[in-house]
Amino acid sequence: MSGIDRRKFLTIAGLSAAAAIGRKTLGQTPSSSASDWARLPEENPLTAHRWAMVVDLKKCREEGDCTKCIEACHLAHNVPRFDNPKDEIKWIWKEEYESAFPMQEHHFVQKDLNRQHVLVFCNHCDNPPCVRVCPTKSTWRRDDGIVMMDMHRCIGCRYCVAACPYGSRSFNWRDPRPFIEKATADFPTRSRGVVEKCNFCAERLSRGQLPACVEACEAGALTFGDLEDPDSPVRELLSRNFTIRRKPNLGTQPEVYYIV
Repeated sequence: MSGIDRRKFLTIAGLSAAAAIGRKTLGQTPSSSASDWARLPEENPLTAHRWAMVVDLKKCREEGDCTKCIEACHLAHNVPRFDNPKDEIKWIWKEEYESAFPMQEHHFVQKDLNRQHVLVFCNHCDNPPCVRVCPTKSTWRRDDGIVMMDMHRCIGCRYCVAACPYGSRSFNWRDPRPFIEKATADFPTRSRGVVEKCNFCAERLSRGQLPACVEACEAGALTFGDLEDPDSPVRELLSRNFTIRRKPNLGTQPEVYYIV
């Protein structure tokens, strides 16, 4: 075998080994990753120029401790359930109003609002700091505004975790798969050492479905739609209600709005 042939052989062998390791690491082939599904639309996908979410805190307040949206999201995305906060993986969760809106709390807001637990998740910012700091481009912003996460390319540096001012990203310190209560084949499982977060259910949008949290919310507190469509449900709500966003002073331009 000539020197050139040997080099070609070693190159091909190395690439093949790397591909095999990648498939073994995540338990899915790269062609079935969540990011690939999000890039490849189905026959009747839901599309928008700019996706956005409106959360009606008044309706959430009426439901009390309801967690149906959280359970639906975590079930749809194989989010593990750990018994300690150190290892916790969160796509959507609740925080106290004072923590979620540190610049919006004061003694004279609506009764009990300061103590209300509000839904929070990735804000899919127009100016996402997480995208700028990722060295492998495993997180990026789509043309429709969704900030995506490719777990196959994530090297676990956690720069995005540090850059996100909303605490919207979780790091897998442990292998999450043994802690998935009921795994679904509709979304890839992850491995130890990668970051994950809410993706506005991009894989469901590609199949013509609304986000799992929106479908699960019987109170109608979550509304999803195209921010640039004047006739969309989110635009209608924004035109009729006063809304706030999380930490708007940071210039990230979050696209999750809250009716207070």
